[in-house]
Amino acid sequence: MAASDLQMVVHFALLSRILAVFFQMVFNSLIPDHNADAFRMPRLNSPSNGDVLLDILFSGFSRWDAQHFLFIAEFGYIYEQNFAFLPLFPVILRAVAETLLGPLQPWLCLHSRLLLASTLLNTIIFVLSAVVLYQLSAAVLQDRRLAALSSLLFCLNPASVFMSAAYSESTFMLLSFSGMLHLEKARPLTSCALFALSTAARSNGIINAGFLFHSQLKQCILYLRPELKFTGKGWHKLCLHLILRSALLVTAGSVVIILPFALFQYYGYLTFCRSAVDPALTIPPHLLQLAREKGYHLPGKDSAVPSWCHHRYPIIYSYIQDTYWNVGFMRYYQLRQLPNFLLAFPIIALGIWAAKQYVRTDPWYCIHLGLVHKKLKGERETDGKPSSGFYSHRVFVYVVHSTALLAFGVCFMHIQVITRFLASSSPVLYWFSAHLLQDKEPGHLAQDSATSSYPYTFSIIPRKPLTALLQDWRRCSLTARCVLGYFLLYWFLGLALHCNFLPWT
Repeated sequence: MAASDLQMVVHFALLSRILAVFFQMVFNSLIPDHNADAFRMPRLNSPSNGDVLLDILFSGFSRWDAQHFLFIAEFGYIYEQNFAFLPLFPVILRAVAETLLGPLQPWLCLHSRLLLASTLLNTIIFVLSAVVLYQLSAAVLQDRRLAALSSLLFCLNPASVFMSAAYSESTFMLLSFSGMLHLEKARPLTSCALFALSTAARSNGIINAGFLFHSQLKQCILYLRPELKFTGKGWHKLCLHLILRSALLVTAGSVVIILPFALFQYYGYLTFCRSAVDPALTIPPHLLQLAREKGYHLPGKDSAVPSWCHHRYPIIYSYIQDTYWNVGFMRYYQLRQLPNFLLAFPIIALGIWAAKQYVRTDPWYCIHLGLVHKKLKGERETDGKPSSGFYSHRVFVYVVHSTALLAFGVCFMHIQVITRFLASSSPVLYWFSAHLLQDKEPGHLAQDSATSSYPYTFSIIPRKPLTALLQDWRRCSLTARCVLGYFLLYWFLGLALHCNFLPWT
């Protein structure tokens, strides 16, 4: 059964990426690029025939922030605003372009090889992420059908274009979901290492330390329940040992998780606040010319020291977000940003709905922070909490994580970014959407499950849970059509708009 589900998930993930590449190429050829006020890499060398062909095939995946990632992979961290993008993804891109794609050097320039590397790498990572999400969902939800449906929805997620473009979302997603999975399997050390790598990909990986803290706190409380207490000095020594062990693990693990981000900030500090380099000798002339034309800040012994170097905590990342992108508390709340709020409304609504429904199912458990499964002595036990599905006890910490990210995004970030922010950081979007479909369409899914015992066959469009609902669209409930319509509409719109420098999530 599990092997059949995994084959189905892999098939859908591959099909999703192939279709994404195809439609990106179609939309990019039919829709003229918007002349956006965004960073663009300078291209001085005459392109070869191979470069032109690759540009036709994949250039739609090199828009907006992808320009920064490709620039960093090719030239390194030169301009001040480059430091808003963490180094793991560019480093991997450069390594793949120089090694695995090195033999293509006679036909493709470095930039083209980097773009090809990003497309191939993100395709592989996306498929692996779908598999890891299925395994994580099965471990947390304890429901194989719901886990499979969640992974299928993931293959058509609203931020799908960013999983193929030269962005770090796919890398971050695979590392974060893998860290969560290993924590569910009681492997905290492996989980910490994966969470640390996720922090080297995106700054919001820092919040993953909360999973480690909650798991250790819950372990201590569950192990030290009054009914497990035994008399004698040995119990007190065991308590002390367990508490010290958990405290040490949480402290050391949190340091490991935060360390990549901290080291990167220190690198930025050394580059701009303690720099003794001469840009004229270390930076290519055409990049110096671009800096003069656009007013980009460069490091150098003769350059003015940036103001953030004199802050009490000289963190270049927060300075760039504030100065270059105007990120701050409620700064995005302007009337002219209303279209972007409407664009982000569906995922905000789903996030709030998921948290509200989960709390309403067992408010006592949520008030006690998901640390104990029943009430205090003398009070009635909670008996309405299911052991599997979206409302199970294991889901609590993921709902808190998703809600925290949502609250931060709504208050501080550019609102339209929330879609890819949540879609690449939390499995709750997929779990709750799958739960809604399973709850509203039990007939379709039950009918489909009747044939689930048969071996999975690799066909172009197999009739499995998601395609069964799509094929019976008119007979589906309004909720199911809204959920599926949202996923499909944003999947297509993202490819059409983002790949032509038009505003998107």
